[in-house]
Amino acid sequence: MRTKLMAVVAGAAMAFGGTAAAQGTPAPVKPAATTKAPTAAARGKAEVTWWGHAAFVIRSPGGAVIAIDPWLTNPKAPKGAAQPEALDAILLTHGHFDHVGEAKALAEKTGAKVYGSFELINLLGLPEAQAVGANAGGTFRVKDVTLHLVEAVHSSSYAADPKSPAQYAGAPLGYVLKIDKGPTLYHAGDTGAFEGMSLIATQFKPTVALLPVGGHFTMGPAEAAQAVRLLKVKSVIPMHYGTFPLLQGTPDALTGELKKLRSTARVVTPEPGVTTAL
Repeated sequence: MRTKLMAVVAGAAMAFGGTAAAQGTPAPVKPAATTKAPTAAARGKAEVTWWGHAAFVIRSPGGAVIAIDPWLTNPKAPKGAAQPEALDAILLTHGHFDHVGEAKALAEKTGAKVYGSFELINLLGLPEAQAVGANAGGTFRVKDVTLHLVEAVHSSSYAADPKSPAQYAGAPLGYVLKIDKGPTLYHAGDTGAFEGMSLIATQFKPTVALLPVGGHFTMGPAEAAQAVRLLKVKSVIPMHYGTFPLLQGTPDALTGELKKLRSTARVVTPEPGVTTAL
């Protein structure tokens, strides 16, 4: 079963030019462009930039710059966009290649700390000062952002060498980012809907959810609508759709499912590379 699953994923990656032919072997990071966008700190609002798939860069009013699942060379990534010149933290939800992405190269370039499950962080071989291995329940502070690690329902494995078998990379995670004087974001990682989302709602009161909707490896639009109901969020940003042919769920389908539930949550669908103020 595992061999068949790996073959399906690898085949899908090869169909997009082989940018992720194997777990742990992402394409090299492209040099950053010289143009630098205004920071969120200067604008006084939290900002989120979607890089396609599950990759986001968050900028807080206090100047924190946080990358989540930084596969910044994915097929949906904005062409020619300047990658982050500085990062304070890199958050990894699990070990699959399409989420680890260019994390190691970005950490080396920026000096950012990398957060993730204890097992995954150990497998990455990061410098000790940058490696933050933890698990669900962990809480950390990055400038004006409090990070809470929460559960997800998925699998996780990592292979630094494509010729070697993938290794267990710990339990998958989601992240809650509570921004001082700003919104509280919930990045679900790869997951299906689960009842524990209601506890996340009670404990952290997220206002914006970044949820996968593509289906097959994660929840699709109908499950994502149920997740919105459990989380009680005001806005949802769909992710993890359209990257591979197998990921057929769409934001429009999510909107339709929310209407069936009579949900008032707003579906926000930024284009890759477009920065949205929150």
